[in-house]
Amino acid sequence: MKFRFVPAAFLSLALMLNGFMPRALWGQDGPQPSTGDSVSKPRHKPPSSTLPPDTEPEAQPAQNNDNDSVAQPKKSPEKPAQDEQQIPSEYKKQKEASPNQPTFSANATTVSVDVSVLDDKGRFIPRIPQGNFRVLEDGVPQQISAFGQSEAPMTICLLIEFSARFQAFWSWGWQETLQASYGFLSTLKPDDNVAVVAFDLHPTILSDFSPDKNKAQEAMSRLRIPGFAESNLFDALTDMADRMSNIEGRKAIVLLASGIDTFSKLTFDKARKSLQESGVPIYTISILQVARIMAESNGMGPIQEMDFLQADNEMRTFAKETGGQAFFPRFVGEYPSVYQQIESALRNQYSLSYHPTNVARDGKFRRIKVELVNPETNEPLRIVNQKNKSVKYTIIAKAGYNAPKPVE
Repeated sequence: MKFRFVPAAFLSLALMLNGFMPRALWGQDGPQPSTGDSVSKPRHKPPSSTLPPDTEPEAQPAQNNDNDSVAQPKKSPEKPAQDEQQIPSEYKKQKEASPNQPTFSANATTVSVDVSVLDDKGRFIPRIPQGNFRVLEDGVPQQISAFGQSEAPMTICLLIEFSARFQAFWSWGWQETLQASYGFLSTLKPDDNVAVVAFDLHPTILSDFSPDKNKAQEAMSRLRIPGFAESNLFDALTDMADRMSNIEGRKAIVLLASGIDTFSKLTFDKARKSLQESGVPIYTISILQVARIMAESNGMGPIQEMDFLQADNEMRTFAKETGGQAFFPRFVGEYPSVYQQIESALRNQYSLSYHPTNVARDGKFRRIKVELVNPETNEPLRIVNQKNKSVKYTIIAKAGYNAPKPVE
């Protein structure tokens, strides 16, 4: 009988991909937040009492030692004197408005779209005139009312998957996750604001938005031992996008994850719709690509392979429909170029605004498509480099927006 030598590192990786985790790590608490629940805005908490703020609870009848209750008579509210007449109010809501009373309504809506034009190497293409941009809403061309190109600071939420499923202490996924996270933080400029959020069973805010990169580095130092084996990607992603929806300026979520969701309350369709409504670009970076290739070559099961393929498709969908990008680096050496493309797409953008021709306030989702055309021939714009060769380019913009709802 012949024995084959199996390296310890590969055996550890195979056990990790098949879901075998050390039981000693399952009971850990995971990273603890250093700040309060923030990231742009706190979540709404339910009121501690259902009584109105100006209402005092009724006193309960006192009980003696013999369990006999003595009910106190309630005082009836004092009635106003009959001779007192109530002052009539002209501001009381009427069922029908007076025909002579003027009414006002606002139907003007402005839609803003941030557009990035990148070449085949992920570099931003500058100095494209306004006349070469065409915006379509549900297939109908729109008139661009405002146009500009600028370089501005970024507001980034670094959302990191950190669970015992793939990030067990000192595993392959643990090392790749930390290496990718630290590498991205090192590319930010002093004026950029960054928040660090880790998620497993639930998201944990490790550091709030701040230009101080030392706070983010301190937050990263708490990512050592994961707490749970679950990875609720949909819940964490929609929660952070909802919190960042009211932030002005260049903003985005950089997601470092495997893409597999295990136990989220939201389904994929509901998460997809919520991300479209938030309007926050999502840049997804898939981890463990090398580990997956090694496992596939050694006979990964069809169910696990299907799970990873579905995860890749979901990462691509989230990025495309929110105006971001999806990356699937296979080697650690590819991460710097990924960070450069994200920075180029976010920091240098064309800002377009238009007033939609469809003024219906129905709350429906309207699709947006941005094209580069030659206004003389109405054909796709041809961009050439210094050698007069055509350059392949990619237009990145959000997929659409939700129309305003009628005012009740």
